[in-house]
Amino acid sequence: MITADSSRAPFKSGYVAIAGAPNAGKSTLLNRILGQKISIVSIKPQTTRNRILGVCHRPGAQILFYDTPGIFEAKDALNLRIVDAALHAVGDTDLVLAVVDAAHRDPKAERYLAEQLKTQKRPVILALNKIDRIEDKASLLEIIAYWSACRTFEAVVPISALDGDQVDTLMDAIIRVLPEGPPYFAEDALTDATERFLAAELIREKIFQLTGEEIPYASAVTVESFTSRPDGKQATIEATIHLERDSQKGIVIGRGGAMLKRIGVEARQDIEQMTGSTVYLKLFVRVQKNWRKDAKAVERFGY
Repeated sequence: MITADSSRAPFKSGYVAIAGAPNAGKSTLLNRILGQKISIVSIKPQTTRNRILGVCHRPGAQILFYDTPGIFEAKDALNLRIVDAALHAVGDTDLVLAVVDAAHRDPKAERYLAEQLKTQKRPVILALNKIDRIEDKASLLEIIAYWSACRTFEAVVPISALDGDQVDTLMDAIIRVLPEGPPYFAEDALTDATERFLAAELIREKIFQLTGEEIPYASAVTVESFTSRPDGKQATIEATIHLERDSQKGIVIGRGGAMLKRIGVEARQDIEQMTGSTVYLKLFVRVQKNWRKDAKAVERFGY
């Protein structure tokens, strides 16, 4: 006669929205948790524009993380769509993981996030990120007091997403809160995003990292074609970088095409690491006047 093992802990699973202000370190945290890069990062705020699913496998648990765009007071069509995506992701989950930059406090951003969290009926865990940049750790007590006055949290965990400090403690807190449930994805799944989408994101990441001023925010990337050989050892990708003004096009291309070549080389290296195959990447640059203010263009570019 076979009997159930009552001593075995139940399996836990659920969706967790990683929410916070721009540049709080949400994408860096997700990549750290997964041990692999699926979310693009840069030192510039508002790098993430779409919510991205990351599947984390732990003994006895499967955690489905949504890396969401930064939550802030948006005005133009693109940013309104971005923030709307972030707030919708929060509403679709079992738990909210609020990530705060504890090293560089922004009172306006903190107030706006606090207002969103006050109305949140789902359980919330607070991660105080970038503690590696805080010399006086006693100052964390003041930050904890500020956020504790906002609402009740399931846990408050100081972390460094960059070096991994306390991330395991954060994961333990998340798993404790998650409901019992089955795994939703296979054991080898990392994300539900397509390689085509991730390739576009990696190209856009290089634009954020290599260009300045308004260029990163005025750019969008679409993949026109993505073909792979049957043996999977080679892929050919054609992608377009969309900009708002002709002057921006000259900057992205660079003198003698140098900047566009650098963007292509660095993006290709990351795409090859992602796909495990040789990649031939061809980039085009086009101008779509003031596309961020055009709701149809924003939607056409995938936002």
